[in-house]
Amino acid sequence: MYSLRLLASKNARLFEFAYDLFEPIVHALAPLWRTIGYQRVEKPFSAVERWTKGLMFDCQMCGLCILSSTGMSCPMNCPKKIRNGPCGGVRSNGNCEIEPDMRCVWVDAWTGSRQMKGGDKLNTIQPPVDHRIQGSSAWLRHVREMPTGAQAAGQTDAGSAGKT
Repeated sequence: MYSLRLLASKNARLFEFAYDLFEPIVHALAPLWRTIGYQRVEKPFSAVERWTKGLMFDCQMCGLCILSSTGMSCPMNCPKKIRNGPCGGVRSNGNCEIEPDMRCVWVDAWTGSRQMKGGDKLNTIQPPVDHRIQGSSAWLRHVREMPTGAQAAGQTDAGSAGKT
C-alpha cells in the first residue's frame, strides 16, 4: 500500500482529474440517496470507499477526508495524526522522525499539492478529526451536507464565504 500511496501523491493531478469526474455523479444521485435513506446506503458506500481509498491512498477512514487539500496524501498516515502540516521532526531527507523508513506524509502532501489546480488548499486549516464519524463515508457525508435546491438558490456570496 505504501508504494501506491506514494504513486498517488506523485500523480496528484491525475487523481484530482478523476475525482472531478466522479464527484458530479455522486452529487447527481443525491435524490436517490435521500429516497433510499442515508442510513441504508452508508454501509455499502463506506465499504466501497474503504476499499478504493484504502488501496490508492492508504486511507484510514477518518470520516472527514481532506485528500483534495493535501496533495492526495492522507495525513492520517502520519504516526502523530497531524492534520495541519508537518511536525518539527521531519528528517533532512524528508522522512518521518517516528518511522525513519517512511517519507513524511506532509512532504508528499506538498509535492502533490504543487501539481493540483486546487493546490493552495494545502494552506487551509483543517478541523480536528471527529472520532464519532470514523469509519463512515466521507463521500456520502459531503453529499448529505450539500445544500439542496432551495437552500442553494437562496445562498449569497456572503452566505458561502466560509466554505472551502
